[in-house]
Amino acid sequence: MSKRETQNEVGVGEEPPIERVLNKYGGNLIHLFLSLLAFVILAAAAVAAYETVVREFPKLWQPTDEYKALQHIIENLLLVAIAAELGLLLLYHRTSAAVEVIIFVIARKIVAPDITAVELLFSVAALAGLLVVRFYYLPGKPK
Repeated sequence: MSKRETQNEVGVGEEPPIERVLNKYGGNLIHLFLSLLAFVILAAAAVAAYETVVREFPKLWQPTDEYKALQHIIENLLLVAIAAELGLLLLYHRTSAAVEVIIFVIARKIVAPDITAVELLFSVAALAGLLVVRFYYLPGKPK
């Protein structure tokens, strides 16, 4: 059997020109769209962070319920962190970024005032499991 016959049987060989063009420009278009989406998410996160600092931080010094104000600030900051990590995930497609997004989502759930004891237990177990995965099983050094 010749080398050319083996390539045809296995499905290895040159791709047709139309497929090459679609791969090149389709991939570039998808990357551009994801970059634009990440930029929009990061811009929204920056606006939300500014709004939190300007509107929520002064509530800590008012004689109202400071605990509720602090809880609201922490929830908003975790939401900003989720948006930032989601932007990184869209740009770089790293597994560690996906795990970090989930870690921030669980952390925000833990801070919620209406969480039950069972939900808290499951959230802490999931968070501990994700931290173990992040630091011991994902490639690269944790930052």
